[in-house]
Amino acid sequence: MKVIKLEDLLGTEREVDDGNWVSRRFIMKDDNMGYSVNDTIIRAGTETHIWYQNHLETVYCIEGDGEIETLSDNKVYQLEPGVLYALDKNDEHMLRGGSKDMRMVCVFNPPLSGREVHDENGVYPADLD
Repeated sequence: MKVIKLEDLLGTEREVDDGNWVSRRFIMKDDNMGYSVNDTIIRAGTETHIWYQNHLETVYCIEGDGEIETLSDNKVYQLEPGVLYALDKNDEHMLRGGSKDMRMVCVFNPPLSGREVHDENGVYPADLD
């Protein structure tokens, strides 16, 4: 069994800061669970282009506010605590932080190795290992 405290991830290689967001990576590929779990803060007032061509992601908002826009149809969905979205079609999207930082629990399949950052197209590489 694994028990992981957020405070133990802070300032380690499992905390990745991209400027618009900071991701604390609880479960990663090397944990051999078949998925990864991140606690991610989307900073207020930011906009991030994301297109997970190699991963499926489910995201649950637990704090703050913002919005997600799917670029294939320009639909905008408001995000607030209690809202979950699933990028089940590798949806290209814009993620926007609202008036305050937004905290999200993110699950990826296949799992992240932990070193991923978005490329110029908003994509994580298929596998860094």
